[in-house]
Amino acid sequence: MKAGFAETDITPRVGVQLFGFGPYINRISTGIRDPLGARAAVLEDNSGKRCVVIGCDLGCLPAEYVSLIRQEICRHIPGVAADDIMVCCSHTHSGPAVGNSDSGWGAPDLPYVEILPYKIASSAIDAWKNLEEVHLSAARVPCRHIGINREYDIGNSSPLEEVLKEDWEPAHPELTDTEVLVIRCDGADGQLKGFFASFSCHPVVCCKETHLIHGDYPGVALHQLMRQYPGSVGIFLQGALGDVNTGCVHQAEQPSMLALDIFASRFANAVRNGLEKARNNPVPEKISSYSKRIECSVREAWDLEFLLEKEREFSAVLHRAEASDAGYDERIAAVKLPGVRKMISDLKNGKKPVIPAEIHALRIGSVELLGAPFEIMQAIKNEVIEKVNAPIPAVVGLANGYNSYAPDRALLAKTSGYAATTAPFIVGQWPLEKIHDELVEAFIEADRKLFPELNSMKEKKQ
Repeated sequence: MKAGFAETDITPRVGVQLFGFGPYINRISTGIRDPLGARAAVLEDNSGKRCVVIGCDLGCLPAEYVSLIRQEICRHIPGVAADDIMVCCSHTHSGPAVGNSDSGWGAPDLPYVEILPYKIASSAIDAWKNLEEVHLSAARVPCRHIGINREYDIGNSSPLEEVLKEDWEPAHPELTDTEVLVIRCDGADGQLKGFFASFSCHPVVCCKETHLIHGDYPGVALHQLMRQYPGSVGIFLQGALGDVNTGCVHQAEQPSMLALDIFASRFANAVRNGLEKARNNPVPEKISSYSKRIECSVREAWDLEFLLEKEREFSAVLHRAEASDAGYDERIAAVKLPGVRKMISDLKNGKKPVIPAEIHALRIGSVELLGAPFEIMQAIKNEVIEKVNAPIPAVVGLANGYNSYAPDRALLAKTSGYAATTAPFIVGQWPLEKIHDELVEAFIEADRKLFPELNSMKEKKQ
């Protein structure tokens, strides 16, 4: 097996707006706590089959940017097709706004976003130039002291002073990710060349009152580890983060910055443990890829009559004499109004109300990365992990684009709620109807394509 790693600095200039935390809060960066990176790996098996994995310290990347990145990589790296390239984001809320400026969750900086896809692509091109013989190994290790389920366990949230104690963990860790998957690549000289760390939790230790640029807990942790292992490149793969926050969120600036270092150290310690455990678990030399575009079904109840009523409702909040552009109700209505108008326009123009998404999977030996462009919920991930045949599967969210949330069945059954019914207005898409089942089915299909020998064995046993 061969692998090459590289990192490109994608830190924006100070003064750009930061991503997340609320509508039109004008969260403008004032400094750089840690640089942001696009970190890439190119892997090649003994047959010459290659794949590319990129992890970016960004909130999200629109699918059209991913397309540009893939095109640029394919132009420079022989034998690599778009389906062999997975581009992921950590979802840090302390990085630059990159997506649609109409969302209100930060306005993109035009020079930055025009340059960005080519900078990200250059990380993979540089990684390809660094190809060398490596030994791959992997391990899953405990990581229980970071997340809390914000949908099903929020009533058990602890005071910050308790959360920051060394032995803290959520009341119900089983509702969060409790393990981190670590893959390490060692060179022929025995030195660590690169590693992957896959884990599920929103990078939101820092809050709307903080204005420094950084990659939040995963980005800070990777910098710690890369300093400890000089010459190595670490790639973070965000998992099913849709309903999991860190134990510290929405705090004031000073406690947030203190908590950032603590949570980053906790994550770095878990990854470090994984790097040691992985030494005894070699990964076979086999690479393959799979990609399929699906159309996700949406709620039929959101018809033209319903959307027109919502347009009147949101307009009423804004079009009154006492309205204030500083009020939260007005700002959130201003976010929803363009979204509902977009959906109305689509219906009037005969556009089919579906949400397209790419289901993407990479096999790296016994490891399987199952990616989709959603903030996926834990219940979906758990069902996928239970049903696929890959020896070491990982669900990767925010892969190759961004389509908002993928709620689980319980949340889809609700008629209200941020993930299921508010977020669709914010991004201007219909709410999903059956995404839990659709993702599970699509990931199982991908698994069967990538691990046909295990499916054959399973069928013989049955």
